[in-house]
Amino acid sequence: MNGRDLVRSWWSVGVAGAARGPRTVRAAWRRRGADATGPGPRVRARVPGVVREVEPGPGGGVIRFARSELRVLVAVNGAVFWGWDGAGPEPSYALAGSCPEPDPRAELEPDTDGGWRVVAERVTVAVSRHGALEVLTPGGVTLRRDLPPRWWEAEDGGPARWMQRSEVPADARFFGPGGPVEGPRLRDGAHRLGNGVTGTGSAAPVTMPVQLVVADAGTHLLFVDNPWDGTLTLREGAEGAGSGHDRVGTSELRMEGGPVRGWVMAGTPARVLLTWASLTGAPALPPAWAFGHHHVREGAGGEDEVRRVVAGHLERGLPLDAVHLGDGHLDGGRAFTVDRDRFPKLPVLADELRREGVRLVSVVPAAVRAEDRRGEGVVRDRPDARVRYAGQAARGFAGVWHTVDGSVPFGRVDALCLGRAAHEGLRDEVPADERPLVLSPSGWPGSQRYGGVWSGKGAAGWPGLRASLARVVGLGLCGVPFSGPDVVGGGRDGGFELYVRRFQLAAYLPLLRTGAVGPADGGPWEYGAVVLGHARVALGERRRLLPYFVTLARLARRTGVPMVRPVWWPAPEERELRDCEDAFLLGDALLVAPVLEPGAVRREVRLPRGRWYDTATGRAYEGPAKVLVDAPLERIPVFARAGAVLPVRAEDGGTELEVWAPAPGRSGGGLVVPESGDDGDGPEAERYSVTRSGPRVVVRRETEDGAQEPSRPVRVRGLDGTGGQM
Repeated sequence: MNGRDLVRSWWSVGVAGAARGPRTVRAAWRRRGADATGPGPRVRARVPGVVREVEPGPGGGVIRFARSELRVLVAVNGAVFWGWDGAGPEPSYALAGSCPEPDPRAELEPDTDGGWRVVAERVTVAVSRHGALEVLTPGGVTLRRDLPPRWWEAEDGGPARWMQRSEVPADARFFGPGGPVEGPRLRDGAHRLGNGVTGTGSAAPVTMPVQLVVADAGTHLLFVDNPWDGTLTLREGAEGAGSGHDRVGTSELRMEGGPVRGWVMAGTPARVLLTWASLTGAPALPPAWAFGHHHVREGAGGEDEVRRVVAGHLERGLPLDAVHLGDGHLDGGRAFTVDRDRFPKLPVLADELRREGVRLVSVVPAAVRAEDRRGEGVVRDRPDARVRYAGQAARGFAGVWHTVDGSVPFGRVDALCLGRAAHEGLRDEVPADERPLVLSPSGWPGSQRYGGVWSGKGAAGWPGLRASLARVVGLGLCGVPFSGPDVVGGGRDGGFELYVRRFQLAAYLPLLRTGAVGPADGGPWEYGAVVLGHARVALGERRRLLPYFVTLARLARRTGVPMVRPVWWPAPEERELRDCEDAFLLGDALLVAPVLEPGAVRREVRLPRGRWYDTATGRAYEGPAKVLVDAPLERIPVFARAGAVLPVRAEDGGTELEVWAPAPGRSGGGLVVPESGDDGDGPEAERYSVTRSGPRVVVRRETEDGAQEPSRPVRVRGLDGTGGQM
C-alpha cells in the first residue's frame, strides 16, 4: 500500500463515517502487512540472520548464519549448487546419477563487508553477511541476486512454507518453464510451478521449476530442486531513460514446503543447456519413425477399425508412421490390458502394420492416483512395473503414451519414475534395430532421459495455437527437446482454417500427432478435398525433412541443445529478437513463421542477421530486418539460412544434401548424423563445408584426412531462385 492507496482508503469511508476513517486506514494497513509476510498468527517467521562461521570445502563450503546455514558448491561442469537448512544436492530425482564432482580450483574465501565468495572459471558466487547470494560473470557483472530466504514454520510442526525474492538486470527477459503460458517469454505476473488439470479435463502440460534468463551480461538457468507446488511471480525490469535509474527485474518464489535448494548455470545458451544436460541427463533418443506422422485412435472399434484408419491415410497419399490406441482398446479401461474380444490377435496386427511401416503405440491411463497407489499404477521405481511394460512390447506395441498428470502430490516425480519404468521395460523387448517411444503429459527435470512430452489438445481456438508453440519452445529450453501438441479439429472449436494452420505448425515440430476430425476416427479428408490437399503437402514436407529431424535429435542427445529454438538463440545479445515469439528456429538452418491469426494471407517476419531464403520462392532477404511475405492457406513461411546444409529425403528414399548458397564471398556448413538404430551417440557426425566463388558453390566433407567430395547427392538452392543440381 502506497500513499495513494492510503488516501483512497481514507476517502472511501465517506463524510458520514469520518470518525471511523483513521481506524479503517490503520486496520487496512495492518491487513496489508499480514498479507505481505505470509500465513496467519499460528506460524513464526524466520530469516537466516548474520554470518557466524564458515566451513570451507571442495568447490565451496558451508556458511553458518544465526538461524540457518547455506551450502555452496561449484561443480566441475560449472554448475553452482546452493542449499539452505542443511539441504544438499542429493538425493534428487532430477540428477542423472550422483552429484558432479566439486571444482578443486574453486575455494571459499572472504569477501568485502563480512561476506564470502567462491571464484570459479565461469562464475563468481558472492554471499553477503546476511545471506544474499549473488551470481556474477567472471568480469564481475551481476547475473542474478537472490535475497535471503524467509520461512514460515507452523508451531505444531509440519512443512515450512518459504519464499525467496531475486533480482536480475533491467534488460533481462525470463523464459520457460514449459507450462501453459502465452509465449516462451514469461510475462509479468504469477506462474504456477505445478501440473494440474485444465478446464476441459485434459492434463496440463508439464511445468518445470526452471527459468532461463537472458540479458546483455549473459544467459543463466535457475533450477529450484523442489517438487512441491509453488508460485513464481515475475516482473521485468526497465532501463532508465537518460540519466534515470534502472529498475531491476524481480522474481518472487513461494513454495508450500520442501527443501530450499537449487542450481544455477551460466554462459552462452548452448553452454547452459550442455551443462543442464550433463546435470540432469542426456535426452532419450526417439526411434526414427517417431519423427513421422502419428494418429490417435480413441474409438472402441476393433482390429478391423485400426486397419481402416491406416488404409484411409495411405490410400489418400497421407504418410502414416504410428497409430496410438486410446482407452478404447483396453479391457474395462484398465492399464496394461487388452480387450481380447475386439483385439484377439494383437501381435499379428502389429506385425502386419509394421510391414507397412506403421507402429502401434498403447495408452497407459492415469496410473498414479492418490486412492490407488498399487493396482495398475506405478510408484517410484517398482520393479514389477518394468515387467508390465515389457509385456506391452510382447503384444507388439512399439511404445506407450501416458495420460498420468501431476495433480496429485508429487505427481510430477511419479510421472518421471513412470517414464523410467516404461523406458527400461520396453528397451530390451522392442526389435534390436529400434528404440522404444515413451510420451507423457507430465514429468520433472530428468524426464527427458526416458522420453518426450505430448501436451494434449491444449487450449482451444487461435490462442491455443499460439500457446502450443510457446510450450514446445519452453520445454526445449528446460531440456526436453522432443515434444508437441495434438492436432485436432472438428466440433471442438470448429473451422477448417484453424485445423490447417495447426497441421502446418506441427509439421515443423518434433512430435506430429493428429487426432480424429470426426466421430469415425478419420483424418483430414473429413474436411473435404481442399483441406486434404493442404494436409498432404504438409505431411510430404515433413517426410522430406525426416533426416534433418534425426540429425537434430542426435545433436540434442549429445549437446542438450533443443531442436526447436527461439529466434534469439544464436544471438541473445540482440534485444529485438528476445521479444520475437511468433517464429522459431528448427535447428540452425530453418526459420519457421507459422500463421497464428485467422484470415491471414500475409505476415511480417523478423529475420536475424545474415542472408535468408524464402524456401517457397527462393527469394533472398538480408537480415536483420522485418519482411512482409505471403502466407496463403496452403503453406506457412519458412526461411533457410544462407550456407546451410540440410539432410533431406530424396525421391528414391535415400538421403541427399540440400545446400543453400552462401552470400558471395561467404561460407557455410552443417552437420549430418545418420540414423543407426542404436540408442547411444551413434555414428560420427558428418561435417560439411560450403564456399562460394561467383556462381560456383563448392561442398566438401571435412574429415581427419582432409576435405573430400561428398558421398551423398547434393542439390544447391538459392543461386537462381529456383534451385538446381550441382
